[in-house]
Amino acid sequence: MASEELYEVESIVDKRKNKKGKTEYLVRWKGYDSEDDTWEPEQHLVNCEEYIHDFNRRHTEKQKESTLTRTNRTSPNNARKQISRSTNSNFSKTTPKSLVIGKDHESKNSQLFAASQKFRKNTAPSLSNRKNMDLAKSGGAAGKRKFLDDRRDQPFDKRLRFSVRQTESAYRYRDIVVRKQDGFTHILLSTKSSENNSLNPEVMKEVQSALSTAAADDSKLVLLSAVGSVFCCGLDFIYFIRRLTDDRKRESTKMAEAIRNFVNTFIQFKKPIIVAVNGPAIGLGASILPLCDVVWANEKAWFQTPYTTFGQSPDGCSTVMFPKIMGGASANEMLLSGRKLTAQEACGKGLVSQVFWPGTFTQEVMVRIKELASCNPVVLEESKALVRCNMKMELEQANERECEVLKKIWGSAQGMDSMLKYLQRKIDEF
Repeated sequence: MASEELYEVESIVDKRKNKKGKTEYLVRWKGYDSEDDTWEPEQHLVNCEEYIHDFNRRHTEKQKESTLTRTNRTSPNNARKQISRSTNSNFSKTTPKSLVIGKDHESKNSQLFAASQKFRKNTAPSLSNRKNMDLAKSGGAAGKRKFLDDRRDQPFDKRLRFSVRQTESAYRYRDIVVRKQDGFTHILLSTKSSENNSLNPEVMKEVQSALSTAAADDSKLVLLSAVGSVFCCGLDFIYFIRRLTDDRKRESTKMAEAIRNFVNTFIQFKKPIIVAVNGPAIGLGASILPLCDVVWANEKAWFQTPYTTFGQSPDGCSTVMFPKIMGGASANEMLLSGRKLTAQEACGKGLVSQVFWPGTFTQEVMVRIKELASCNPVVLEESKALVRCNMKMELEQANERECEVLKKIWGSAQGMDSMLKYLQRKIDEF
């Protein structure tokens, strides 16, 4: 049975070779006692290199001290033999190799590209000063090699040092993690091709694929959450800016089409979608929330749709759903002036269902998810259909209108100028 808890590594306390000669580490889990330590294969800890490196360093130091102590108690000949054996110890070879970071080989002739590169370098730390959420991920030796290859052209983000306690039913994607659990499917944003769990066409396609699978299997509902301290920063602005330098109209059309398909997937999904918002939800990351059925938020989460700030019109059917749930005045504050809502404010306005304390957020979510997953699947699906029956066509039409406006703005010289000004302001802040 798949584990329904999410774990965070506190430290590595021991190391051994199993019967097949594979390296295993004894993991101390944060918030648990020593009796809960578990032996984990090395490939499960692909994102915990620093913990492994620290353990190997400490172990080597202790081993040297032990060797010197034995040397003082024996003859010089025996001492030399013991030191020789120590030198051949397996632990001297286990220090993990550092991740090789590739350089971007794209053309730097464009002023826009140069600005986007500078922006990328400066924005990485902006939302990184919070502790990471927990996550379980899978992958063998081949998966580890693929992970390193995939990351070679991306900046290494040290914030993504999450635990990797594998379950048998875990599936691996590039930008999301999907865990098939008892009665529901858990989808977690964990982007490698973008920063702060932002959405580009590749990320959106993976989410759509996971939802399509969950729609056809025996899952009663879907839980959507994220890895790290950020839920979703909306569209991957840098990804889009870079491609506008090639063919503005073509790329605007492609991005608008990607958003249209992504949002329609949420509109048309028949099973309940529950969202656990662990941190900031910005832009499209916030506007899709009303398309889901229940939204639970961490006390530290906040919500903002600053579309006009970076020269974009609203998306995600927010022009319809925001006024419906929070009234026209509050919706205009969000969509036109980009007002930021705290988790409690969002709950008061109907964007969020409940707010939970950060220390118990994961446990509170899992308790409620298990209760929902114990319900009759037909009842859950039919209940959602009754609630949404008069909204589907309206939402699809709103999505179409919003994407057409986005395509028009992005394809215009004025739209390009607005985005360049936004980029320059962000650069000046750093």
